Amino acid sequence: MTDTAPLSLTARTLVVDLEGTTSAAGFILGDLYDYARPRLQSWLDAHANDAAVAEARAQAIVDAGLPSGADTEQVVGVLHDWMAQDVKATPLKTLQGQIWAEGFRRGEINSHFFDDVIPRLRAWHLNGVEIAVFSSGSVTSQVPWFRHSPDGDLTPLITDYFDTVNAGPKKVASSYDAIAARLGVDPGELVFFTDNPDEVRAAQNAGWQVVAFSREGEPFFGADFGTAPVVSSFEHVEVTAP
Repeated sequence: MTDTAPLSLTARTLVVDLEGTTSAAGFILGDLYDYARPRLQSWLDAHANDAAVAEARAQAIVDAGLPSGADTEQVVGVLHDWMAQDVKATPLKTLQGQIWAEGFRRGEINSHFFDDVIPRLRAWHLNGVEIAVFSSGSVTSQVPWFRHSPDGDLTPLITDYFDTVNAGPKKVASSYDAIAARLGVDPGELVFFTDNPDEVRAAQNAGWQVVAFSREGEPFFGADFGTAPVVSSFEHVEVTAP
């Protein structure tokens, strides 16, 4: 199915992916990565006593197989390699999220949304559909992403935020089970918007409704999404609360 015909769904809660779905992957992998990359070493040094930073550093050392006494330069080298390969590593996402949150707070960066997204989110929220977020980016970065949108503060629209720490990997059905349990919503009354075929299958395996997004210029444009309906714009979907 493509977006030549409108798609109508009934759901209590809409859960949205960010990269490639609500927002351009190029902005995240370009502008935001460019902002975080040169700040990683100074952030690790300046926040060495922060529990979340210490945990991220320790986990990066384990995940990369570095010696337990690896110095900051070695850890940063691993983080840079992960960024270059777009590895969705939790330690990297934690540190990026903290750096981006500070950048948002300082007004040095702002988020990006496709033009079709914000009006539809506002309309669905107004009509009683709850909206949540599930992204590989940390919750620490998700909240300011919605707070500092080009159209103002969108956080009043969002019920909850999920990442690979509080939900689990995005390509595993159990993560969607965890989200449904936390939201207290039956899986059949949840719909997930994503551009990633593996995430489509994982959410479907958890009993969710899924809409696949195939946006021109994005990494998964033209991908095989199996049985999921495929659209290219939020304007081609209507979500109604039960």
